[in-house]
Amino acid sequence: MEPILWLDAADCRDVARVGAKAANLSARFKLHSVPPGFVVPAVPAIWEWLPDGLAAGITTAYAALGHQCGVLHPSVAVRSSAIDEDGAGTSFAGQHDTYLNIHGPEAVLDAILRCVKSALSAEALAYRGQHGLPLDGIRIAVLIQLLVPAEVSAVVFSCNPVNGSHDEVMINANWGLGESIVGGSATPDCFIVDKANGEVLARLIARKLLRTVRDHSATRDEAVPPALQDVPCLTDPEIAAMSALALALETEAGHPVDVECAIAGGQVYLLQCRPITTM
Repeated sequence: MEPILWLDAADCRDVARVGAKAANLSARFKLHSVPPGFVVPAVPAIWEWLPDGLAAGITTAYAALGHQCGVLHPSVAVRSSAIDEDGAGTSFAGQHDTYLNIHGPEAVLDAILRCVKSALSAEALAYRGQHGLPLDGIRIAVLIQLLVPAEVSAVVFSCNPVNGSHDEVMINANWGLGESIVGGSATPDCFIVDKANGEVLARLIARKLLRTVRDHSATRDEAVPPALQDVPCLTDPEIAAMSALALALETEAGHPVDVECAIAGGQVYLLQCRPITTM
């Protein structure tokens, strides 16, 4: 059984062991503001329980993460990092389960197991079949990261996926955690930025009625306060910082990228980076 791997370790960049999502973040851990965390290396998706040795290793790693943060039971995000996920042709966006604001060792172990088993859901298997991927022998790694208490979250495309322009950056942003954007429960603001000079070419400010926030042991959607509903959720410096992050990641990857990021305490955090599969 493979040991738990930390994101800042060089051996956490092996896609065959930790999946593309975790490997991409590991490769960028020292270059950008990536929340700390660890990875459960790929295990069979058919597992109905976590072996005692693996569960003990996860519990120890979770305690160590809490020690780093000065919190006994830190709030974490538990996300899939399947071996063939976040590749050039298959993203698996929304196909595997994600659990946010999980805290306490028992809750973390339960979320990890549910994340593993979600690789065998009807939706995930149908996606695999549509893309010609094998339906047996599925292995899935799981990424556990400190949850960023996002004031604003965004999905940033280093090229414009709507009109196909490689000269524009597109930013979709909303108040709160990013689930309201990726899950489609809210209409985000949209900003189009000129790659060459950073000029904001378009500002499409939505009426943002819902945002995703942390609850006691999970997350929930709540109404955005009226005073914020029609206000841009990103300032010009924040737009510039997100555009610069996407362009840097595109240069590092060598292809257009789809980036998830969040702002907390004035800092832009990188949460995910994958190829834009539609371009």
